[in-house]
Amino acid sequence: MKLRGMKYALVYTTPIVVILSILSGNYWSYSAVILLFVIIPFLELFTKGSAKNLDKIEEAIAKEDKIYDWLIYGLVPFQYIILIIFLFQVSNEHLPLYYKIGATIAYGMACGIVGINAAHELGHRVTWYEQLFSKMLLLTTLYMHFFIEHNRGHHKNVSTDDDPASSRLGETVYAFYVRTIWGSWISAWHLETEKLKRKNTAVLSYKNEMLLYQIVQLLLLIGIGLFFGVKTLLLFMLGSVIGILLLETVNYIEHYGLRRKKNGDKYERTMPIHSWNSNHPVGRLILLELSRHSDHHYMASRKYQILRHFDESPQMPTGYPGMLLLALFPALWFKIMHRRIDVYRQTQKGTELA
Repeated sequence: MKLRGMKYALVYTTPIVVILSILSGNYWSYSAVILLFVIIPFLELFTKGSAKNLDKIEEAIAKEDKIYDWLIYGLVPFQYIILIIFLFQVSNEHLPLYYKIGATIAYGMACGIVGINAAHELGHRVTWYEQLFSKMLLLTTLYMHFFIEHNRGHHKNVSTDDDPASSRLGETVYAFYVRTIWGSWISAWHLETEKLKRKNTAVLSYKNEMLLYQIVQLLLLIGIGLFFGVKTLLLFMLGSVIGILLLETVNYIEHYGLRRKKNGDKYERTMPIHSWNSNHPVGRLILLELSRHSDHHYMASRKYQILRHFDESPQMPTGYPGMLLLALFPALWFKIMHRRIDVYRQTQKGTELA
């Protein structure tokens, strides 16, 4: 079991390649994007992965094995090391613009694949330090409100039109970006405001987490601008946007076209049939089992190492890296996914497809 846990060390592929890309100072700065969005999707075209789940004894052991926790904790300092190296490198006036663009893309990939993904896992944990780690990671991509909206909003409203992070049938990823980025931010404010009202606490107070997040993010931007200059600040913001778009593209593919039935004023319980799954091995490991998304929404408290495959869950044709690329080409995405949805509609009666 100890050796089995070490397979997730593959998650460090991304931060290592990103660091090497940023340190290159030349065209090798594009290595990260080529590896993660060209080479890996190509390899996953020829893999299907395993639908096997851990048995009860293996699951109990894995749940208590701290190696899985330490693997994800280690991503926090790694992400801040990447941030510091990135800021110093792109502020070097002697390095060419083409390199800085490549380094910014690499940093954005670290934000989306390392920062937000690890923050997502840690944000579901119950200890104060794990939740702090989650917020620290989200800070590096200026998306701290995700901590509120994802846990209190998305998991409640997933696969319904009430959820800004659930894509709709026929909606392009580009239209989804506009709707979800703005909608999620507004949703987080609403959720925090309602929470404070229930506690009879003033909205404009230090107990308003959304307000604190905006202040912390603003202070980071001011600090970068003062210490590294406006050009570096703009590149940092661009990298953050890339990370955000990566996250929202993942959101787009995870629930595309799937809807929960509404019974009166309430929706049916979220079930494994309300999320798209992928068992392709490389994507599973570098994304900490994010692609076993059905079980995550079915039981959000389950740690990444014990997430299960369900036969009834709709399956993606390839891994997450390839699906992210596919989503960028709406005509091709609709052709492939709508065909899968039509087949799925004929085989499942427990979900409503909107």
